[in-house]
Amino acid sequence: MGPEQIEDAIEVLDARTESQRPLVSELGEGAAGQAPDDLFERIRAGFSLTDVDQAAVQYEVDWFARHPAYLDRTFKRGERYLHHIVTEIEARGMPSELALLPVVESAFNPVAYSRARASGLWQFIPATGLRYGLKQNWYYDGRRDVLAATTAALDYLEALAKMFEGDWLLAVAAYNTGEANVARAIKRNLAAGKPTDFFHLQLPRETRAYVPKLLAMRRIVADPAAHGLAFSSIANQPYFVKVEVGGQIDLQVAAELAELSKEELLALNPAFNHWVTDPEGPHHLLVPVDRHDRFVRGIAALPPGERVRVVYHRVRAGDTLGAIANRYGVTVAALRAGNKLHGTLIHPGQDLLVTAAPGARTGGGAAPAAAIHAAALAAESSPRAGGKGGRHIVQPGDTLWSIARRHGVNMDHLARSNGLPTHGTLSVGQVISIPGTTRMAALSAGGETRSTTYVVRRGDNLSRIADQFRIRLSDLMNWNSLHSDSIIMPGQRLVMYIDERRRAGI
Repeated sequence: MGPEQIEDAIEVLDARTESQRPLVSELGEGAAGQAPDDLFERIRAGFSLTDVDQAAVQYEVDWFARHPAYLDRTFKRGERYLHHIVTEIEARGMPSELALLPVVESAFNPVAYSRARASGLWQFIPATGLRYGLKQNWYYDGRRDVLAATTAALDYLEALAKMFEGDWLLAVAAYNTGEANVARAIKRNLAAGKPTDFFHLQLPRETRAYVPKLLAMRRIVADPAAHGLAFSSIANQPYFVKVEVGGQIDLQVAAELAELSKEELLALNPAFNHWVTDPEGPHHLLVPVDRHDRFVRGIAALPPGERVRVVYHRVRAGDTLGAIANRYGVTVAALRAGNKLHGTLIHPGQDLLVTAAPGARTGGGAAPAAAIHAAALAAESSPRAGGKGGRHIVQPGDTLWSIARRHGVNMDHLARSNGLPTHGTLSVGQVISIPGTTRMAALSAGGETRSTTYVVRRGDNLSRIADQFRIRLSDLMNWNSLHSDSIIMPGQRLVMYIDERRRAGI
């Protein structure tokens, strides 16, 4: 599972809620009246930014007013997250308008991903996310963590407001374009004897529209009826609660324990890149408030051997679906269904989800989770025949030196490839990438690699995409089983393994 599958889940949830009462509609279409405990009223009460008479703001107001369906979808998504965001903002004494910033950033899509590689509700790029403590690895991307990313975003905004002497419009502009760009624009205006407020600065086009969009949302939420809109209430109460789960857990298992759809669980916990949580944490999950008690009871009663039901198999040269299915005790049909494969074609370097969930049956029943996990450890921890590469799952007693020796690679190279200190401590269950795989060999030595999915846009071609992400065209084609004559279509998803150092131009 990756962000694209979580995005599919969000789309499923969007479709399910289309028939529900509208949160935002055109005035006169029967939206419910405001309730005293309405979260929108709470947001309005905390407004502290000054409305400004600027054409750029009115332009954005007019756009939002013409698209009530867009606002409705956005706030239905945001209904899950808004109470937490507002509570955190109030605790810091920040303007409550900032609770509307995810409307501008991501339309409250927790897996939104931009061309600049920004991700999550608050659209952190990798470097800024790391600067504010958002861990990013194979299992987990903190930029998509509802709690961690909200804390990081508010920390960043507070720091920017302090930098720009309490001017929140400049802080918001800097959140979009970077503090250095805003500082340089201010310096240019000072040198020219011009005002240094946001609307007099020469900033990138996106930023010149970004702040007006936030002010437009403020104006619309402040008085929807003035713009021909009606807002139904959002309950002014927590939507979710955090539950400590005590270690790594399969997300499908968690959904079943909470008696919750997997789409809803993923919408609240979008930071996990695969169907299992990070063995090194965080060891908590968010669940709707009304599922708290049953989930806590279920976690307490869950046998340790049933916590993890899925593993991933890295396809190697010579692998077939039949051979992989036999190795893990599941059926080919289950492998195809779990990985959305339309045929039997697989390629080296591809990750296949192997599940012990009902439906992955052999003989009289589902393959036990413990058996699948043991098979995964044996398969993933053994060196590849005929060369280096693959993944190693850390077992008791393992060190970087012993892993490097076992796989015949340089220890320093192994450490750099995984972003680890050479004398660091490893955790049992931790996944170590072994340099030499298609993925690793395609990237510069010592770089930190990130798996990402790119959605093809109109006008894209393979060469342009490769140039944009600073990867080799041949690698892009190999990763996606394409050739020079392949045609890509808008909406098609391409997988890429990006060296962050190369992407940043280092």
